[in-house]
Amino acid sequence: MDYKDYYQTLGVPRTATQDEIKKAYRKLARQYHPDNNPGDKKSEAKFKEANEANEVLSDPDKRKKYDTLGSQWQQYERAGGAPGGFDWSQWTTENVDLGSMFGGESGNLGDFSDFFASIFGGAGGGTRTRTTRRGPTRGHDLEQPIEIGLREAYQGATLTLQMDDQTLEVKVPPGVKTGSRIRVSGQGGAGRSGGAAGDLFLSVTVKPDPVFERDGDHLKTETTIDLYTAMLGGEATVSTLAGSVSLKIPPETQPGRVFRLRGQGMPQLRDPQTHGDLLVKVQVSLPQNLSEAERTLFEQLAKLRK
Repeated sequence: MDYKDYYQTLGVPRTATQDEIKKAYRKLARQYHPDNNPGDKKSEAKFKEANEANEVLSDPDKRKKYDTLGSQWQQYERAGGAPGGFDWSQWTTENVDLGSMFGGESGNLGDFSDFFASIFGGAGGGTRTRTTRRGPTRGHDLEQPIEIGLREAYQGATLTLQMDDQTLEVKVPPGVKTGSRIRVSGQGGAGRSGGAAGDLFLSVTVKPDPVFERDGDHLKTETTIDLYTAMLGGEATVSTLAGSVSLKIPPETQPGRVFRLRGQGMPQLRDPQTHGDLLVKVQVSLPQNLSEAERTLFEQLAKLRK
């Protein structure tokens, strides 16, 4: 029995993460899927090999056993072991028959190799005492991170994603936040034996904005007014994600005071017509480069205040 290098089959290093393994498998599954290559026996064989490699490497327990076996196999090869001389008996799983996992009959592992059957399925001399039968198997769900700006999260957006050899257009609903997950049906891993494809989940990260700070559905920002508006009252223009609005400043407004503009925050994800609030913190700009006349007036004001 020959050793199978599942990492080489998927084209990933032995240190590959689960996400890297999923991505590599998904690419091969799309490329060699029988539906895309009708009647092509070589593609069908490649598809089966990718399925088998993914079956092992995507399962933490199977992968751990396989990695331990691989380490010993490499030591055996480096020591100059003769072909066929490796002791497989300690690795063979007995008393389990996975024969029909992908539609094969009991005692025949169908889409699996003899190597897989010996290590994980009970072939190679083991006594088969239990049969597991499965019909079509749904493909794996996949997860893909995406980054968007705060304004895209406010308005909603249509993103174009390049997933392996396929271009997808995905609608991002208004109100998404960091941690939101967008489900794209049928764009996950390929199904097996006629099973439906899994789904693709987009994990959203909303990038920081230079003007607004997000707090749930509320937004925070700052605006600066001059000393005279702060003391005498007036109006200030405040930017929102929907445009500019006028903020009424009452007389004797202190620096750091926060005003609440209701309904000017982020839309709620489940009810985009309902918005949070915008909290505006006022900063006061003090005059500089005073003229002699201005300095005299301030000195007079200071005496009056005393």
